[in-house]
Formats: sequence, C-alpha cells, structure tokens
Amino acid sequence: MSLSTMNGDASAANVSEKIPDPSVIITRKISDPWTVDKALAAITLGKPMEGSSSPVPYFHILELLKTTKREGWRRFGINRGESVADHMYRMSLMTMVAPASLTSRLDLFKCMKMCLIHDMAESLVGDITPADGVPKTEKIRREISTMDYITQRLLGNVQGGASIVGTEIRTLWQEHEDSETLESQFVQDIDKVELLLQMVEYERRGGGKVDLSEFTYVATKVSLPETKAWAEEILKERDEVWGGKNLVDGEAAEASSASLQIKKMQDQYYDGLSVLSRNQS
Repeated sequence: MSLSTMNGDASAANVSEKIPDPSVIITRKISDPWTVDKALAAITLGKPMEGSSSPVPYFHILELLKTTKREGWRRFGINRGESVADHMYRMSLMTMVAPASLTSRLDLFKCMKMCLIHDMAESLVGDITPADGVPKTEKIRREISTMDYITQRLLGNVQGGASIVGTEIRTLWQEHEDSETLESQFVQDIDKVELLLQMVEYERRGGGKVDLSEFTYVATKVSLPETKAWAEEILKERDEVWGGKNLVDGEAAEASSASLQIKKMQDQYYDGLSVLSRNQS
C-alpha cells in the first residue's frame, strides 16, 4: 500500500469521526394533530424560506421526495426500497408509451406532469398506506394542507407573484384526486401498474422467499382497458416467477381474518378518496 493511499484512508477515517453521514435521514415523530408546521419543524435541514420570489426553497422541499421511501414494502422486510421520487419518475416515462388507442385522446404532456405531481404531498405527509390505520379523511386533510403550503407559501411569489406555477401544480394535483378526466384516470392506472411492476421485481429478487401477494389487489382497481392489459401481463409474469406455487392471494388468504382486514383497509383507501378531496379543498 502506498503512502498516499494510507494517508487517504486516514483522512477518510478522520472525516467519518467528525461528521455524521449526510445521506442518513432521521425521521422524527410528529405529535397529533398533524400539521404542516410540525412536519416542517421535523425536517433536519430546517424550514425553507416562505414567500420568496426564488424557487430554490421549493427545490429543497423536493429533495424529501427523493429520500422518502414507499412504505408498503417495509412490512415485508424491504427496507431499502424505492423512494416516492423513483416511483413517480418511472410513472412519467410509462406515460410516454401509452397505447395508440389512448394517445389520440390524451394530453400526454399533462399526464407526465401529473405523474410528477400526484404524490408531491408525501414530501411532508409521508407515504400513508392502507395498513397504517390513518382515516382517509385525515390522509386527505394532511395532503391538502401540504399542497396548499407548497403552492401558496413556497411558490406564491415565484415568477412575479402571480403564482402561475403554484396554481398549475395545485390544479393538476386536484384534477388527479378528482379522477373525472381521462388524463387523471390514466395516471391513476399508471400508479397502480407501476406498483405491480415493482412488486414482481422485488419478488424475483427475493428468490421465492418474498411473497407480496397482498399488492395484487391493486390490479382489480385498474380501470382503462389498455392499462388493464398491462396489469394482466404483469400478473402473468408473476405466475411464472412462482411457477404455479399456491400463494397467499388464493382461497386461504380470503379465509384469514388478517387478509380480510387488509382488504377492508385497501377498499377504504382506494374508494371514495376523490370525493373527500374535492369536498375538503
């Protein structure tokens, strides 16, 4: 080993002793009732400047989408799974290959932006899953509060104070939540198909020891024929992964009280959220 290498190793050791690893994100517990300001106080980087004409404070908030994990996998021991930003990025690329039967009817540019916006509230709210037991009314309240904070308190004075960017982001987010336009329905389907893709990819890497059957439920909530076809193809891939092995999503799962409870929570999570969002906004 050369002297320079030894010195380099020593320097690295000294640095590691002096400062914490800046890539480690510490999640602080937020007391009830949840508020945006409490969530901001828990950010280790500190509260971003509000009312600025610069978008830089908003850019810093977006980092939280890169560091916030998709929580549903953790119950199955997948602790280093994809982030919210990872999920939204693949969704946006998936919209670019929408089937021809849809592209003639869709504003694909709007769909791409909607993909990148739809989970923006999770920067502060976190990824609330059906199994977390948070009432859907409370989930929507937190998300609306966060979107209002981002689009008004952070972006309200950007670009001359007209809040053009903030208004567009808030409008697109609400359109997604209301699920009344073809674009919002397509993006909601892409959201579910992306989850199914990730489910199969984790199961493949799990070598037959990671059963994520619980997440196959979302395939039943895909609405458009074109995206249903994608979901069905992914589930066929999953069958090949497991080689016909009897999994939890069969009759045995339906008979178990735990699975029935999860299904009930999933139904509550996916049904009726748009109405609640519209009424609270």
